[in-house]
Amino acid sequence: MQGNVSRSQLWITELVIVVLAALFFVPGLGMVHLFDWDEINFAESAREMLLTGDLLNVQVNFESFWEKPPLFIWMQALSMHLFGVNEFAARFPNAICGIITLVVLFRIGYNLKGYRMGILWSAFYACSFFTFFYFKTGIIDPWLNLFIFLGTYFFVLFTSPLNRRNKNWQVLWSALFLGLAILTKGPVGFLIFLLTFCCYLVAVRFRLSFRWYQVVLFFVILCLVGGLWFILQILSGNLTVIQDFIVYQIRLFQTQDAGHGGFFLYHFVMVLIGLFPAVWFALPVFKPSIYRSENDRNGMHMMRWMMLLFWVVMVLFTIVRTKIVHYSSMSYFPLTFMAAWYADSILSHKQKLYTWQKVMIAVMGIIYGVAIIGVVYFDNFKHLILPYVDEFTAGNLQAYASWMGWEVAIGIWLLVCIILFLVWSKHFEGRAISILLLGCLGFVFSAMCLIVPQVEKYSQAAMIEFLEERQGEDCYIYPIHKSYAHYFYADRQPENSESDKYVLMQGAIDKPVYFILRNTTKEVTQFTTESPESEFIYNKHGFAFYKRNPVEQVAQEDGQTDINE
Repeated sequence: MQGNVSRSQLWITELVIVVLAALFFVPGLGMVHLFDWDEINFAESAREMLLTGDLLNVQVNFESFWEKPPLFIWMQALSMHLFGVNEFAARFPNAICGIITLVVLFRIGYNLKGYRMGILWSAFYACSFFTFFYFKTGIIDPWLNLFIFLGTYFFVLFTSPLNRRNKNWQVLWSALFLGLAILTKGPVGFLIFLLTFCCYLVAVRFRLSFRWYQVVLFFVILCLVGGLWFILQILSGNLTVIQDFIVYQIRLFQTQDAGHGGFFLYHFVMVLIGLFPAVWFALPVFKPSIYRSENDRNGMHMMRWMMLLFWVVMVLFTIVRTKIVHYSSMSYFPLTFMAAWYADSILSHKQKLYTWQKVMIAVMGIIYGVAIIGVVYFDNFKHLILPYVDEFTAGNLQAYASWMGWEVAIGIWLLVCIILFLVWSKHFEGRAISILLLGCLGFVFSAMCLIVPQVEKYSQAAMIEFLEERQGEDCYIYPIHKSYAHYFYADRQPENSESDKYVLMQGAIDKPVYFILRNTTKEVTQFTTESPESEFIYNKHGFAFYKRNPVEQVAQEDGQTDINE
């Protein structure tokens, strides 16, 4: 095993990883509002969990939300209990997940192939764009993916041909983490592993050494941990939640959620674009002759599992009609493993960095760097694209960001690092890989802290501003388009939970109701026809805001108008 170090050096390295990960993942968590749908959805469930004191049932608008189990919501609720109900608290659990993930990858890489492999795997995962981005969000998937990966990894150890010890413990840990994955997001937490395991059985021609009591142990632990929430629901007599949950999972597989469609190869394109730079180091490994040259049997065993895991994830979510970019994020574990493995082979002079890899890394790096520079000056030329975008987007682009000008340094930094990578890649591979990873890390961290808050002003900022002004007001709020933002940012209480569209637009109401529309001719015309009593308040940056008063209040206001006249 190349590059072994003492135990004290190992602990020091892990401590350094923890400190560096915390410095990059924690700062800036609260600098930008939560984004619709997923971030606000989960944060709102955590807020309502704290508000109602009901820790068993996940709710949105104080009604059962049966789409997700509660483990991640519990994490967010605990974070909000500690830090308050805000963006930082909603995202903090994933920052912790990021820290743990990097330590886990370092230790597994070290055990598998040595110190350098551990460093490379942790570094590729930390420095690739999408992987870094997810640890700064409030979505479920970072924890889900970590649990699935750990459950799979312990089963990799269990099935290793060289493994003769701790098999029962490996079965137990595998089932435990897969159970936690189910408790995080439902059956998909086990389905990905199950499909990968089935593919592995085919690959080894169904040769698997095990004892039947280990099968029993696995499923007992899996059912107890993964089924904990479901068992509690059944014991409380809440069978309808379980039924609705199962129906939703089936619908999600067969149909696309509104606004979440996409083309057939959507996830492959997203991986190529977003897992920069790891994906361009990983691609050569898909050529069988390259990884089969590896002499280490444990390494080859791990590679087989990672390759199967990657294809299971990509094929599964290509079939699923709902296309959301983070659905395929589980593939980031095997891809960064392949990237680290290939980079380690380059540094060992077993493999080389191909010209096409350098070209693609340069092209993608230049695109990202120039894009950031272009965003900083976007307000100066956005009028040129207004004739070519839809009415709502044109309204969004009426907003102006508060650019200082020096943000272009973020893009320039990446471009300089790309140039140095190309210069050093021929004779100083280690230095070239290091500067590339350092460049990507600095780029994505700076972009998250400085660019994203400004870019948000072109999207949802006007709506969030309106909602924050409604905090503490006894009223109803109803977005005509699907959104969870009004629940969280207007701090909705149980008495403000009316959501019947007909009642709010035309029926009897006991308090004012505010409507949020996309400011398009079609949507505004349809709304004003269906709710003629609603009064226009103002429009801003693509959104139009209306208010409908209770009948009694309308009459009083009309009487006051007559007196004044």
